[in-house]
Amino acid sequence: MFLDTDGATLYYEVRGTGPLLLLSQSGEGDAGRSTDLVGHLADRYTVVTYDRRGLSRSTCAASERAVTMEQHADDVHRLLTELTDEPALMLGCSMGAAIGLHLAVAQPGRLRTLVAHDPVTPSLLPAGPRAGHTAELAHLQSVYREGGLRAALPEIARVLGIDPARQETEPGLTPMPLTPERAANFGFFITRDFTAVIEAGLDREALRTSPVRIVPAGGATTAPDVFVGQCAHRLAGLVGREVVAFPGGHNGNTTHPRAYAARLREVLG
Repeated sequence: MFLDTDGATLYYEVRGTGPLLLLSQSGEGDAGRSTDLVGHLADRYTVVTYDRRGLSRSTCAASERAVTMEQHADDVHRLLTELTDEPALMLGCSMGAAIGLHLAVAQPGRLRTLVAHDPVTPSLLPAGPRAGHTAELAHLQSVYREGGLRAALPEIARVLGIDPARQETEPGLTPMPLTPERAANFGFFITRDFTAVIEAGLDREALRTSPVRIVPAGGATTAPDVFVGQCAHRLAGLVGREVVAFPGGHNGNTTHPRAYAARLREVLG
């Protein structure tokens, strides 16, 4: 299904029955990225997944223009408005978590609970670490421009604390090969969405007082001193909650979908 938003057309999918639960993916992830996780949630929730603007089947009306976190949050606002009159549940992973935090500030009435897993949100950090990590993201863009995806992926994994050599997974996962479409999504993510993250500001006081129940989350194997671990713990301090550990690491929603879904059910319940 498709929805026209402000300057974009979004592709989205709906599975299951029950309270509406939106999944907003990390990185290059599109509507199909968490298909195994959705399979373990659709018996209890109406699960909505979507392609962010610029990824896979979604489009941007003006591809040369910058993409902003405000636009991403507005896209989610419009999608939820299309699908429900009630405040929704949301799981945001990495980039998706950052989008959820911006939505919790801009349109708090659209969400009841936001589980923010490893939010890629430098503006949660003090000035020094924030400057360091935004410079790191800008450097990753240079690595991609000079060496392509082969050069950029190991650096992204390092920044996010992902060790491919120790990446355990549950058995029977749906294969997710690096297709040309997925490679193009990585390109858009690195060149366009990284800039949105770097340039985004976030009203921390508005986030602290948002009526949305915000649950900071992180991978059980994600070190607290890596970039996203720092963001999760800063968010926890801001909203007065502990960081909830989810199975796996930064990508536990795809590597451990059964256990991740069980933990998510507990948190949402």
